[in-house]
Amino acid sequence: MHLFESRFPLRKPIMISAFSGWNDAGESATAALDHLLASWSHHKLATMDPEDYYDFQVNRPSISLDAKVVREIVWPNTVVFEVSTPHLENDFLLVKGIEPSMRWRSFVRELLDLADDYEVSMSIALGALLADAPHSRPIVVTGSGAHPDVAKRLGVEISKYEGPTGIIGVLQDCAFRRDIDAVSLWASVPHYVSTPPCPKATLALINSLEDFLAISIPHGDLAEKSNSWEIQVNKMAAEDSEVGDYVRELERSKDESEIPIATGESIARELERFLRDNPELK
Repeated sequence: MHLFESRFPLRKPIMISAFSGWNDAGESATAALDHLLASWSHHKLATMDPEDYYDFQVNRPSISLDAKVVREIVWPNTVVFEVSTPHLENDFLLVKGIEPSMRWRSFVRELLDLADDYEVSMSIALGALLADAPHSRPIVVTGSGAHPDVAKRLGVEISKYEGPTGIIGVLQDCAFRRDIDAVSLWASVPHYVSTPPCPKATLALINSLEDFLAISIPHGDLAEKSNSWEIQVNKMAAEDSEVGDYVRELERSKDESEIPIATGESIARELERFLRDNPELK
């Protein structure tokens, strides 16, 4: 890992990570990380050594040209940014990368060694998966803890998933073993519109992160992009009868499985979010 000089001391930092690849349907999770970087002042703190972790025939380097048409090779990598948010209780380490091709345990060990150096107490991983979900309904985000004790204490679900995992699963398991609270937030992306971007899923992840941390994050134009995306998918479904029929079946199944009356918990969550976004009304 290559370290850069830190520009400011971090206060009780929380690590938030997202990785492109298997964990990132519609590139929704990495887009959420990009949104955080665009919303908060940040500084590059560290980069991994790509030679150690990436197969360049799978994740190829790219060529970029500057204003003077000078070529530069850009290597696939994972970057850690430090974020100072003096208006919030915590600062952050933001990790944006590509799921490594090899040596996952060493990769995670390097990240968590850095987290230990900064006394990180919580790791939040953002992910997105393809699901049988209608695009016209709210994107469901599921939060789960790396261990039943963590899940119970932090008020998230206990993950009962069994099967293949990605780098997020390995990172969260190793974080828990280092006594770092490990939580993951997963957005369910409609599988029939999996081509990125999916701003509606990205916005859902940002909203869930706000709810979990009880903070307010600027939304920028995410809501507008989300509405435009939904309009485009509606148009596609209207023009393709097979897709339209399938979407209507998903909508019917979704609506029948949910309680029609809003629960007290959901109402309270929406009220808390509204007050965070409108502090002048408190």
